[in-house]
Amino acid sequence: MNRILLLALLPLSLAACGKSGIEGVKTFDYAGGDHRSGALVYAETPPAGGPHNPNWQNCGVYDQPLYNEYAVHSLEHGAVWITYRPGLGAEGVAALKKLVDGRPYTLLSPYDGLPAPVVISAWNAQLTVDSPTDERLKAFLDQYEQGPTAPERGAACSGNYGGTR
Repeated sequence: MNRILLLALLPLSLAACGKSGIEGVKTFDYAGGDHRSGALVYAETPPAGGPHNPNWQNCGVYDQPLYNEYAVHSLEHGAVWITYRPGLGAEGVAALKKLVDGRPYTLLSPYDGLPAPVVISAWNAQLTVDSPTDERLKAFLDQYEQGPTAPERGAACSGNYGGTR
């Protein structure tokens, strides 16, 4: 009887975890390769895919906000973009810097108007968290940095645009 109940509840449990297996991850369905110039409007804050500038943002740690259009191109290349509210505090920013240290396909930057203190985005996936030490951030990085959702996984994440807004 317990085995039957367990088998009956298994699909519900798996569905609750979402496609990624990381609680709270939202997924989207953007196609890659749509290069456009100028300022663009995105459905998510920050964006997790869609049209983007022909130039990509160099991966790295930034202390100023980035242009969405360049960062989204980096997501297309397999980068993960961690954004945080500007008032997060030095300890929180230090925790995020430690998280991305040694990872060549990451962006870290402040971002005004976030729906949570920290938002982590990859092409077609996004997670909002209340704490920069939330364990799901590392799990997201492990799954999505150079992950299978990136249309141009392995393309460059350096040697292009390195400025900020």
